[in-house]
Amino acid sequence: MQRSFWRELILVCGPLLVATALIAVSGADLAVSSLFYLKGTWPLGSRFPWNCLYLIDRFPAILLASAGLMAAVASLRWPTWRHWARGGIFLALLLALGPGLLVNIVFKDGWGRPRPREIIQFEGKKTFLQPWQKGISGQGRSFPSGHAAAAFYMIAPYFIYRHRNKRRARAWLTGGVIFGIFMSIARISQGGHFLSDTLWAFGMVYMTALILATLLRLDQVSAEPSSPSPKQCST
Repeated sequence: MQRSFWRELILVCGPLLVATALIAVSGADLAVSSLFYLKGTWPLGSRFPWNCLYLIDRFPAILLASAGLMAAVASLRWPTWRHWARGGIFLALLLALGPGLLVNIVFKDGWGRPRPREIIQFEGKKTFLQPWQKGISGQGRSFPSGHAAAAFYMIAPYFIYRHRNKRRARAWLTGGVIFGIFMSIARISQGGHFLSDTLWAFGMVYMTALILATLLRLDQVSAEPSSPSPKQCST
């Protein structure tokens, strides 16, 4: 793999690990969740727009991945769509392997971290665990946040455009991060996840996207069809 890949991977993993340590040392997971907790309830999470964000769930991600898959299939039939082949495959694979496999199946179903509303500090019965502490599989689905991962997935086109159209890439990255942050606030306010759960939802999606983009060599594929040269237009 390219040297730039390892450099970017370190630039992502480093801040993630530092932020996780700071959250643990400062007690930010419990402190942030306590801001939304009131006498056995999580009142803000049931109000607009946070309740709507929960219902939106992963539908935007599914729509984007479906569009990518259709574009990839169309590239097999129509040459004008050929420039979208790898990008479309990337969009579909990222949703399946990132928010799907890694976040929801490997960690969310298997890590066993109790949700805020399930722990003793918020009138539950389970013990609070740090994100690196593995609990009992199937008895805690807090780490990481599936909703936040699906929202952060919307940064996916950034990896398609970042070497070809920087303005469009920045727009997707900014929009996806903002959407992910709002979804994270919604899930924290509902007692469904801790701050660190949403942080790692972003980290896992970004790292999966980086690996896939490198393997598919998206930096070598134009996201736009090339214009014909004057010689090609001449008769």
